[in-house]
Amino acid sequence: MTEERPPVCSYEGSDYQTSFWDQGGRAYEDRVEVIALERLMPAGGSLLLELGAGAGRNTPRYQGFERIVLLDYSRTQLCQARDRLGDTPKYIYVAADIYRLPFVPGLFDAATMIRTLHHMANPELALRQVRQTLQPGATFILEFANKHNIKAIVRYALRRQEWSPFSQEPVEFAELNFDFHPKAIRRWLGDNRFQIERQLTVSHFRIEWFKRHIPLEWLVRMDSLAQQTGNLWQLAPSVFVKAIAVGEGVTALEGAFFRCPECGHYPLQEAPAEVVCSSCGRIWPYQDGIYDFRG
Repeated sequence: MTEERPPVCSYEGSDYQTSFWDQGGRAYEDRVEVIALERLMPAGGSLLLELGAGAGRNTPRYQGFERIVLLDYSRTQLCQARDRLGDTPKYIYVAADIYRLPFVPGLFDAATMIRTLHHMANPELALRQVRQTLQPGATFILEFANKHNIKAIVRYALRRQEWSPFSQEPVEFAELNFDFHPKAIRRWLGDNRFQIERQLTVSHFRIEWFKRHIPLEWLVRMDSLAQQTGNLWQLAPSVFVKAIAVGEGVTALEGAFFRCPECGHYPLQEAPAEVVCSSCGRIWPYQDGIYDFRG
């Protein structure tokens, strides 16, 4: 557990849900992401891990699962999600670093990571952590920002950008905001024992001119058709991948849920206002319905 921790992009104090989604003219992006999730998500399951859950925009779309863990680094976002979704046994709110996930191995039968990987300075480590939490056969839905998109290719051809959309290394276009090449994503998933089942390309018409001049319903229908070419080529700014956890895995210890992100010990001892690691002595607070494993 001594590996150097990559930097984390935190939305603490942000009104991202309101400013970007509710009032930011993102109805098209939201609608086409709904279609992609409906096509890729399993009908249901026992326990789903939603990585980068934010304020819970997508959480109601996973209602086939008995319980859902909403994980985000920002307590602000989780408080907003709790206010939207409520304090019910169905939802478990966890503030944690994705590079040090606080869950016992093999706990989840599904996971999603939507609009989150693009903040990962070390995406391979993040995917490795996710795989450890999943049972063999679990479904993982991953969305990533695609550097190999048509707009980037045209701009590169016209010499209006320096970085190549054809190279496989990530491009950091703003601090802790990365675009990835589809081939690199596929390699990282394979290296971490994921088998890709399906790919969808999404938000093909994410251009302001289209959104101003073409009716929303037309854009959504066109994107819905174009999504299904995702296994053939990936030229849209957003790509959704359905992958299955393969190979050997660990069956979660019965009754165990949390693992200490500091030393890796489990199970942890839960009290009304904290979770305690009996191995290293770390105390992780539980306040306002949120488990906090940051630090």
